[in-house]
Amino acid sequence: MSSEKLPFVLPAVFTIGPQMTTLELGDAAKAAVEAKLLLYAKLIAPLLLGGASASRVHDLVKGVIEGETRVLAAQLTMDEIFTSTKKFKQEVFDSVQKELNQFGLFIYNANVKQLVDVPGHEYFSYLGQKTQQEAASRAKVDVAEARMKGEVGAKERTGLTLQNAAKVDAETKVLLARQQGEALKEEAKVNAEVQVFQNAREADVAAAMTDLAMKKADWDRQAKVAEVEAAKAVAIRDAELQMEVEIKNAKLKAEQLSKATVQYDTQVQESNALFYGRQKVAEAALYEEMKAAEARKVQADALFFEQKMAEDAKLYAKQREAEALSLVGKAKADYMASMLAALGGDYRALRDYLMIDGGMYAEMARINASAVNGLQPKISVWSNGDGGSEGGALQQVSGVYKMLPPLLETVHEQTGMLPPAWMGTLPKDGTAAN
Repeated sequence: MSSEKLPFVLPAVFTIGPQMTTLELGDAAKAAVEAKLLLYAKLIAPLLLGGASASRVHDLVKGVIEGETRVLAAQLTMDEIFTSTKKFKQEVFDSVQKELNQFGLFIYNANVKQLVDVPGHEYFSYLGQKTQQEAASRAKVDVAEARMKGEVGAKERTGLTLQNAAKVDAETKVLLARQQGEALKEEAKVNAEVQVFQNAREADVAAAMTDLAMKKADWDRQAKVAEVEAAKAVAIRDAELQMEVEIKNAKLKAEQLSKATVQYDTQVQESNALFYGRQKVAEAALYEEMKAAEARKVQADALFFEQKMAEDAKLYAKQREAEALSLVGKAKADYMASMLAALGGDYRALRDYLMIDGGMYAEMARINASAVNGLQPKISVWSNGDGGSEGGALQQVSGVYKMLPPLLETVHEQTGMLPPAWMGTLPKDGTAAN
């Protein structure tokens, strides 16, 4: 019966028996076959001993087949069973084989026949009639379509040719675009990996780049200072030469003109020479200040670049340190989880293991030993003779041992901690051990 409560008949023939073949099998497969034969022997033992009827095994296998088939059919609709018959048969075969494994039986062949209607529920018959009607209607539609195609065939051929050509062109462009996209993806992936490697390398050479920038700034400053000094010397020399030229011209004119004119011209030329010399000195000083300002700007840029590279290097180091701490924490968490799983989820056993592995018990023993190191206690046990001299002395020690079980039990009730195995265990009945 399907999930829609529709009954149907599923004729089937199964060839079932013990698995006997062990040829070309490994040792493990042979052992599995022997185990299945042992299960089969246990199944048929009552038959051989006369304790059961011969139809017992047949009824058992038949019940397994019918039960598994009913369970699978109840999960599917009738349409799913009919349209997916092959899948339904395979699921029935697998389910039955899984149940028969516990009896050492093997399905050699399974022949599931066509599904049959139950009298009064002609689902498959109506479904066949529906299929025939749909086929007839489809045939009529096909005839009409063929007639229509015959009438418009020539024009449709031309249109289809143009459409197919356009489709091929479009698919070619799409394929080309897809290939270019894949190439761009691979290139971006490679570029990303190269960028990651370059970033890692840049952090290593940051200090060298800073030193190089400082040295370049110093060299530029020295070169510009030298240029300023050279330009200033040239300007001063130019003024001196101009002054000498003007003086010589004045002397030459003094020889040709009158004394007054010569004196006047000489004074004018000297004034001009003095003005020209002062002007050149002022221009040299201005040029020197401009070059000095440029040198200070270059030096400030180099210092800013150095600080920036140092900060970037510190940031990269912090990031790497954070990643390392994250990996260490994850490794510790995985280690703790694996240790807890290996110990069966026992947190107390894990705690004892960690204390032993960390050397805590050894450290406690060392601290206790150092606390009493150097002490030489003198203990005298006095007895009044009750129970003998030896019995009186050992009675104190016996009292101490009797006190330990209640003490350990109290600690266990309050803290949940158990004493180590070498110290002793609590009595199961909760009373102090004598």
